[in-house]
Order: sequence, then C-alpha cells, then structure tokens
Amino acid sequence: MSNTSIKIKDLRVDYGEFVAVNDVSLDVPYGEVFGLVGPNGAGKTSTFKVLATLMEPTYGEVSLAGIDIMENTEDAREILGYMPDLAPVPSDLKLWEFLAFYADTHRLGTRRQRLDRVNECLEIVNLNDKRSAWCKQLSRGQTQRLVLAKTLLHRPKVLILDEPASGLDPLSRREMRHALQNLAREGATVLVSSHILSELAEMCSSMCIMNQGEILGVGTADELRRTLGGTERALTATVLEQADALMEWLNGRHGVGEVRTDGKRVIFGYSGDDPSQAELLREMAAAGLGLKSFKEEEASFEEILVQVAEGNREP
Repeated sequence: MSNTSIKIKDLRVDYGEFVAVNDVSLDVPYGEVFGLVGPNGAGKTSTFKVLATLMEPTYGEVSLAGIDIMENTEDAREILGYMPDLAPVPSDLKLWEFLAFYADTHRLGTRRQRLDRVNECLEIVNLNDKRSAWCKQLSRGQTQRLVLAKTLLHRPKVLILDEPASGLDPLSRREMRHALQNLAREGATVLVSSHILSELAEMCSSMCIMNQGEILGVGTADELRRTLGGTERALTATVLEQADALMEWLNGRHGVGEVRTDGKRVIFGYSGDDPSQAELLREMAAAGLGLKSFKEEEASFEEILVQVAEGNREP
C-alpha cells in the first residue's frame, strides 16, 4: 500500500491567459503536517481549491488517499476535511448544536454516537468547557477552533486548512498547532497554508514554497532556509573591546562580503562553505582580536518570501 496521501501530478490552473498554477507535481505522505507557503499570487489558493474539489483544473491529476478526485469526487469528499479562511458560524446556535447539525449531515451513526463524537472534537480543540455557550460569544481564536472541530467530525484522512491561524493570539495559535500535530501523529495528513511563517515553520514537518504558480523548493524548514536563503550567510562576531581591529582583519578576506559594526559586534556576510567558515573562525580566534562569541544568523522565512516576491530568486 502506498504511503502517499496527497499526490499531485502536472497540475495546471489557467484563468484565461493567466497561469495561476503551472505544471505542479507534489507527493505528501500520511502523517505529515505539510505547509504551503508563498507570497500573494503564488498559486496557493488555486491549488487548495482544486484539492478541496471546489474547482476543476485546466489539466493534471490529483488523488487523495488513493482516490482520483476528478473521477470519484464524492468518494474523495468522504475522506476530506476542508477549512477555509474565516469560515462563518451561526450566532443563534450553541457550540454542541452547531457540531451536532454537521454530525447529522455526515450520518455519523446513532444519535448517541453523534453526540459522543461532538464531545470528542470539542475536547480535541480544547473547547469542551464551552460546549453550551452560544457561538456568538466566542472569540476569534475560539471560533477558528470550533470550525476545526467541525472539520474533524467525520474523521477525515486528509485535511486542507487555508490560513487556520489567521488572526489568532499566541495562545490560540499554540493550541491550534498542538491539535494539528496530534492529528498527524494519529495518521491524518494536514495540508496548511499560513502567512504567519515562523508559526508555520514550527508547526509543519515539511513545507513547500511556491511562487508564480511554480514550486521553488520542498523540504523541512531548515532545508528550505539553506536552499532558498541565499549563498551568503550572515555572521556576527562579538569582541571584548572596540571592533576596529576585527573589521580591518576581515576586509579583503576570501568569501567575506560587506562588513559593518554597531560597537562591539561585527556583522558580515560570508559566502564560503562550512569547512571554510570553520577555518575562518579558527584563524579569527588565533589572531588575538579579543573574540568573545560567534553566531550564524539564519535567513527568516519572512526575508526569503520578500526576496521571492521581489523576483530575486529564480523559480
């Protein structure tokens, strides 16, 4: 049995002359929280709409848990959970009533079994103490978690979540993250998009960065930082006294880019490989420059996406 939960092959989405998704292929295994990242217009929303069976692509093949979503749309929807950004909830229902309505539409066994599943889903998203509250009384974060509970009712094998952490406070984001990671550990596949990129990096086991309808890279957060964060890394050396001597020592050395200081710290770009950086650090320590500490700064996802959006990275 294949371990591939989401399989996309040669997916293309056109809007007239505009190509939103350009021959994208991607495999996502079961048990992953997989992030889809990219600037506005990257093709994320169009990809999500196709996966959620809400739009037909221009061409391409997509399967969810082995089910071809174009040939067997209704079967795919049985194992799919979709949570759009800012999904509305009725104000005149209590939380358990809202979830019970959807449990009925999914035909989840007897009435007792449906109510048990409602309580299970409220527990998953940490809203069990609010089960008798009115939906209109919920905060933004609680509403997002309620919609997630609704999405989980029929135990979907694949979850498609569009900006689930949008507008949430840090505590609500943490609770959302833990809920999704627990679902993945139980075997579900979670595909999630977000503009809160640092949060997405913490949440996801793997990620994919898109731009202009194409995939730029797939991997863990660290792998993508290395792949797309540029060949020049940012290094910071802190010295005991003023930094003039260290700046003079660095100027003109192979691989060293722009050098600047803010007092006792010297910040500079470096394009050498890891062994060369280790040798640079050894020589720096041996030069008697009063070196106190040395730090390598990782490119943030925000910086990477700004570069992507500005066209500084080749697709």
